[in-house]
Amino acid sequence: MRLKDKVVLITGGGTGVGRATALKLSDQGAKVVINYNRSEKEAVEVVNEITKIGGAAIAFKADVAIEKEVNDLVSHTITTFGKVDGLVNNASITAQIAMDDLDAVTEEVWDSLFSVNVKGMFHCIKAVAPYMKKQQSGAIVNIGSVAGMTGIGSSIPYAATKSAIHTMTRSLAIALAPYIRVNCISPGAVDTRWWSGNEEKMFQLAGNLPLKKISTPDEIAEAILFQLTHESITGQVFTIDNGQTL
Repeated sequence: MRLKDKVVLITGGGTGVGRATALKLSDQGAKVVINYNRSEKEAVEVVNEITKIGGAAIAFKADVAIEKEVNDLVSHTITTFGKVDGLVNNASITAQIAMDDLDAVTEEVWDSLFSVNVKGMFHCIKAVAPYMKKQQSGAIVNIGSVAGMTGIGSSIPYAATKSAIHTMTRSLAIALAPYIRVNCISPGAVDTRWWSGNEEKMFQLAGNLPLKKISTPDEIAEAILFQLTHESITGQVFTIDNGQTL
C-alpha cells in the first residue's frame, strides 16, 4: 500500500508511539485521524504540527472500550475523508502490579485492561472492516508487547491482554483475507511517558539488553509503516526488543 492520500486511523495517536506514527504517516502523504480518550491537548498538538506543514489530520475523542464511540469515530473518519485505508490499534492501558501480588489483581483490573486492550482493538477492527472490504483493500496493525510472549510485564493481566492481541491478530488475518491484512508489532521497552518516574529502572534495563538500548517511538513507528505498506505480510507478530527475548 502506497501511503500518499491514504487515510489512516490511529488510536491513542496523541502521544508516544501513536504520535510518532502519525507524524511519519503524514510525511509520506497520508491523511491521519488521531483518536484520543484522555490526551486531548497532545492530540490537538499533533494535528496542528501536521496541518502547519500542509498535511491533513483531525483529532477525535473516543473510548475504544465503548463500541458506540468507536463506531462514531469511524463514521466521522468516513464523513471527513471518504474512506479508511489503514488502522493502527495503538490505544492501551496497564496496571502496575507486582507479578506475585495476586490479591491486587482484582476483577476490576481484569475487566478494565481487557475492555481497552483486547475488546477495544476488536471494536475498532469490526468498525473499519466493512469499509475496507467494500474497497477491497486495507491494512491493520495491532500493538502487542513482549509481555505477551514472556508473561512478564507491568502486571499479569497486562501480559495476558497482549498475548490475546497476538492470537487475535492471527485469527483476524485469516478471517479478513484476502483484502484486509492484519499484523502486529510486539515491542519490548520503549522510551515513552509510561516510564515517567521510573527512568532509572529504564536505564538499568537498557544496560542489560544485548543491544544496550531500548527502542524509541520513532523506531516502532517505522516498523508500523512497514507492516502497513508491505503487501505480502499478514498474520505476523514482529518482535522489536533489542534482544530482550533472546
